[in-house]
Formats: sequence, structure tokens, C-alpha cells
Amino acid sequence: MFAPFKFCLLIDDNYIDNFVTSRILESANFAEKIEVYQSPSEAIDALRDGKVKPDVIFLDIRMPLMSGFEFLQEYDKLTIDKDNIKMYMLSSSLDPTDIRKSSDNKYITQFIHKPLTFQVLEDICT
Repeated sequence: MFAPFKFCLLIDDNYIDNFVTSRILESANFAEKIEVYQSPSEAIDALRDGKVKPDVIFLDIRMPLMSGFEFLQEYDKLTIDKDNIKMYMLSSSLDPTDIRKSSDNKYITQFIHKPLTFQVLEDICT
């Protein structure tokens, strides 16, 4: 698979999950560049300041200090071009409310259960 995306941003507070997800993304040649933020608020700052300009984002839900849904509220306030950014909620949550809230959010393209797989990446790219 060729790298269909230029810049992939991964936002998750869990080091092990980030390690595994990054390796899968790299192995699949999913993006030319992959950057990881363990702090959603730092990711918001980086997006606001133009330090990162991803075309795809994988976002976890359950994180301390700022959840994935709180991230989405802050993301909505950003004055950046969001039209060309695909965002996926990547979570281990089985809570139907989380899945519904993700599906109802205008920025979330799809809810994906962890762990990320090559099949899911292939589906995203087709």
C-alpha cells in the first residue's frame, strides 16, 4: 500500500496504544508522516498554531484532563481548514453512548474499535 495520506495525527494518552498504533500505521505505509500527541490540549494548541496540519486524525475518547469529546468541542472553535481532515474516533470503549456521540459528531468520519488493524486501514483507503 502506498501512503495515501501526507500527515497522520494520533491523539491518545496511552503510550502502549500509541506504540502499537504507530507501528501498524508505519507498516501499512499509511501516511508520509505520523505524529503522536499524548495530550489532547497540546494537540489543540499545535493545530491552532499551525505546527501540525494533518489530513487524518485518530482520536481516543477516554483521556485524563481532556476527553476526546472535549477535544472535539475545542476543535470546533479552531479557525483552520477542517474540510480536508478526516477524523476517526479510535477507542476501546464499548459504551453505546460513546459510539452514538461519535457517529453524531460532524467531524468524526467513523468510530473504530482498538486495536487498529490493517483491514480497517485498507477500508479507509478505498
